[in-house]
Amino acid sequence: MMWNHIENIHQKFRGFIEQAKYLNFLLKMRNRHFFFADLVLLVLAVYASYVLRLDGFYLGRYWPDFFLFIFLAVVMTPLVFRKIGIYSCYWRYASVDELLLLIYGVAGTAVIFSIARIIITVILPFFPDTIRSIPLIYIPLAIGATAGPRLLIRAISHHSHKEKGTAIPISTLIMGAGSAGIMMVRELKQNPHLGIEVVGFLDDNPDKTGMLIHGIRVLGNRNDIPHLVRQIPVQRIIIAMPTVPGKTIGDILAICRQVGVETKIIPGVFELLGGTVTVNQLRNVEIEDLLRREPIHTDTAAVGELIRGKRILVTGGGGSIGSELCRQIMRYHPATLIVVGHGENSVFEIQTGLRQKFFTNNGIPNIYAGYNGNLDAQSVPPKEMITTDEGIPPTELTTVIADIRFPERLQSIFETYRPEIVFHAAAHKHVPLMELNPAEAISNNVMGTRNLLTAALDTGVERFVLISSDKAVNPTSFMGASKRAAELLVHQAAQTSGRPYTAVRFGNVLGSRGSVVLTFKQQIATGGPVTVTDPEMRRYFMTIPEAVQLVLQAAVLGQAGAVFVLDMGEPIKIMDLARDMIKLSGLELGRDIDIVITGPRPGEKLFEELFIPGEIYQRTRHEKIYIAQNVTNQVLPNLDETISMLISAAQKDDRAAILAALQCLIPEFQPTVNYPIEKFAKSPQSVSISG
Repeated sequence: MMWNHIENIHQKFRGFIEQAKYLNFLLKMRNRHFFFADLVLLVLAVYASYVLRLDGFYLGRYWPDFFLFIFLAVVMTPLVFRKIGIYSCYWRYASVDELLLLIYGVAGTAVIFSIARIIITVILPFFPDTIRSIPLIYIPLAIGATAGPRLLIRAISHHSHKEKGTAIPISTLIMGAGSAGIMMVRELKQNPHLGIEVVGFLDDNPDKTGMLIHGIRVLGNRNDIPHLVRQIPVQRIIIAMPTVPGKTIGDILAICRQVGVETKIIPGVFELLGGTVTVNQLRNVEIEDLLRREPIHTDTAAVGELIRGKRILVTGGGGSIGSELCRQIMRYHPATLIVVGHGENSVFEIQTGLRQKFFTNNGIPNIYAGYNGNLDAQSVPPKEMITTDEGIPPTELTTVIADIRFPERLQSIFETYRPEIVFHAAAHKHVPLMELNPAEAISNNVMGTRNLLTAALDTGVERFVLISSDKAVNPTSFMGASKRAAELLVHQAAQTSGRPYTAVRFGNVLGSRGSVVLTFKQQIATGGPVTVTDPEMRRYFMTIPEAVQLVLQAAVLGQAGAVFVLDMGEPIKIMDLARDMIKLSGLELGRDIDIVITGPRPGEKLFEELFIPGEIYQRTRHEKIYIAQNVTNQVLPNLDETISMLISAAQKDDRAAILAALQCLIPEFQPTVNYPIEKFAKSPQSVSISG
């Protein structure tokens, strides 16, 4: 009989919950509403305790004790609830943990009541009689009174999503209550089908704590993450701080790892050149985020003035640097962008990417895509996107498959398209491979640069920017020496023409082809080991978008024969890089994967340099760019003759002659001991390559 009664109650409750669509207004209840509900329901729980104990509604001589208990309940219970975090919980996602917390809170207050009543009766012997068993009766009633409304919200929320056929949204905190975080919240609210519900902001600015932004409260700072994850509970944290340095990202990530919560991040400021933040940009934290530096402020107006309406040619347009150059140049609306590359697949990829991003479906240039002026691209009607009323000329995109080692082919390209500015990013850059193939390094990096400069001078190219490398400084590899020789050719062209033909020198870029980062990722994906050449090996690192922005800025600053050196910050130990990437992959060094020291590879140095002794450097008006102004003094009188000898040796694949010519051209070139000069003899040789 009793079980039938319980079953009837259960069926009625299920029927009640099934009417959730009529009760969705209850989902708007917040903890302040629960506070007032608690005051009322706790009073009822106290009264019910006395009624059950006395078996009647009349309390008789126990009225004073009843009012004392009510006073203790409505004062002490909210204080205890607040102290242990019950009023910080997000009850739409309540679990057993929250229910246990509520039970502990009610039981704790009942103990406090009992002690307080005993003390009062001792101090006031004339106080009327008390019923000692009341707290025991009160505990289950108070638990039901306080837990009931909260669990009802949880049940309605669950049923509401089940009825819609959707999963319960992922409860999410957004770290960063700035413009990026606000844009993220706005988009998530506009797209509820994404299944992400923001339950609060976090921000390290104490002035923002407690503020409401778009209806979302700032709940604290990064140090509050462990507490909030337990109380709400949080399933995901989104780091929406595109301008903070990598150390800050690392600190936040370490806290999130400690509490076991999923972490996503929006890209850094250099990847958000369009100025907007979207959900599809969310990704896992990567090593680029941990190596992020303070944002660099560039003069976008000056860059736009340099590029807008000009004919721009980019060599190596399908490569890591070249493709990013193309993307950023397109944002400033050149008249023509000529993408030159040797690999058809990479050129096809950048062509497709540029057309998707900057052109409409019918192939007409979308002149407002990525516009850096005052126009809001979101508000421009589709029909206006193909007009030129704002004075912005439409861009013509041209892709050319060509090998820069063929001068006649380059001459034809330059005469056909008449570029006004050239960015030369095409190069062989893999150091160990170029040690084995020095003829390729010379023919591509040196002869190719000479061919480009000849065509540029013949057709009146206004500006020429060579993408150089820190490996050109005191080179120990054929790749570095070839880039240094290319720099000398640019200096000579600037000297003879008086035009702003310049070189930009910087270190490794994260994520480029051949980058150690990609190598480590592949090794980790296959279970390791991760190979590090030397525990003390250090390199300068910069993200690709950051490097390209500074290259464009250097182009604005360009003057004849200058070498611009990008401030790369502090060098990073490759060993530390490997450890960080292993941690980011969720693995433990020594248990899941190992690091193996393999020894330096041919041509490698323990550390790279950015400045050549004898060059006089000073800061430009841009804080992150140095300039060496006396570099044309280093151009040898017989440079043309020496370069011709070098190229002739490369065409004959005469390694000994290549080395001799390079040492004549670059006296500071010191090949690594891995490859003494005897190994470059013309005689046949066998090379054993092991893993």
